Amino acid sequence: MLALRLTRTAHLAVHLRRLLVAVASAGTGFLLLCALGHALSHPDTPGAAALRLAWCAAPLAAAVQLAVAVARTDPGTRPRSGLSAIGLGPGRLMAVSATTTALSASLGSVAALLAYLHLRGDLTSRPPSGRVAADALAVGQSLPAPAVLTLLVLVPACASAAVAQALRPRDPRPAPSAARRGYGRFGAYGWGKARETFGAYGRFGSRTAVAAARPAAAGSHAGGAALVGAGGTLQTQSGEPPAPAPADGATEPPDAALPTAADTMPAPLPQNTTALPWGIAVLAAGLTVETYTGNASAAPTPGTAPSAGVLIGWALTALGLALAGPGLTHLCGRLLQAVRPGALRLLAGRVLMEESHRVGRPLGVVAAVAAAAYVAATVYDGDGPAFGPLATLGASLVAGCTVATLLTAAVAARHARAGTTDALLRLGAPPATLRGAAALRAAALLALFGPLTLLVAVLAALPLEH
Repeated sequence: MLALRLTRTAHLAVHLRRLLVAVASAGTGFLLLCALGHALSHPDTPGAAALRLAWCAAPLAAAVQLAVAVARTDPGTRPRSGLSAIGLGPGRLMAVSATTTALSASLGSVAALLAYLHLRGDLTSRPPSGRVAADALAVGQSLPAPAVLTLLVLVPACASAAVAQALRPRDPRPAPSAARRGYGRFGAYGWGKARETFGAYGRFGSRTAVAAARPAAAGSHAGGAALVGAGGTLQTQSGEPPAPAPADGATEPPDAALPTAADTMPAPLPQNTTALPWGIAVLAAGLTVETYTGNASAAPTPGTAPSAGVLIGWALTALGLALAGPGLTHLCGRLLQAVRPGALRLLAGRVLMEESHRVGRPLGVVAAVAAAAYVAATVYDGDGPAFGPLATLGASLVAGCTVATLLTAAVAARHARAGTTDALLRLGAPPATLRGAAALRAAALLALFGPLTLLVAVLAALPLEH
């Protein structure tokens, strides 16, 4: 009931995004039902029917990705202060968001079933026209209810599970010093943060102790950051002796309340470059699989889907680009700030580095889809096999979902930096500078991902052109 109430009272933009999820679910469900109809019409070729069903994984993954992006930008399920007191903690809000996603996807599945039954003639008692339609709709045969129900529940179940996984409450990670402890002189239960060389105990001043946190209150002995010198003198980290403690009843000097250098340092940016090598490795593996299967098999003929090896290769290629997307976006932001940057390049680069975890992965997926479109335009040219209506529907569905996911992530990133934008405007930054920074970010991303997409597309199309 809470999910329905939040759905009813949402804004128009939220309803439009949920409608996109319903449309993506309807298109995917219709393709799944068409694969079932082809299997019923051709019981003697189970391999071809299984391959058609496997190719439906691409629109299914695109629809799930769109559902997760829409759930992240839903303002009705965003954690707020005071909601935990009435039982709406992070776990409950995650459940509400997953339920809302399941409702939107279920609405699309119902629409897909009605459209499929209407085209079959079950609702209007009018037979369909066309051999392709009759082949995919299994006209004159009864549909197995368990199979239909399983295929229609697949999209809502996967979407709600992905949303629950993406929005699940996460406990803060402990500090590295507290998470890793070394036991014993020679690391019997694991090495510490830094390995000691032989004779470290005999060196002068090598066993000085440094506390980790500042004092929580005046007169705290364990919280102060101090060093113990050779003569037993208490010293601060800067090497100067600390100020004497105030007498009873006296107040602390005004300098004690001033922030330190660690307080004024900006928070570290999220490092998204760790998955970049893995993304490059998976991308290379995908191109290798496509090259091997493309050289070993013939070009696809009209009415047949590409081989399973091509499907696996494209899946690995898309996964590699998605993994490398955040790291490449982060690298693009660093390159913008190289070689004496001005205010415009600094602003654009820092925003790209900050938003790399939001827009990097959708950018990688869009690059993979653009490369697949280039390959399809190269292989399926005038002399090759022609696209059918179901292939056109699947390609349009994947392209539309990926572009909508990227736009949704961009809108979410813009809302996330709204406070920073307002602060810059209050400080006197001209709006033209902010627009110029946005244009510079878009141009930098296009300059990096454009040649990369073209290179991947050319390498993937080479073995399929024979």
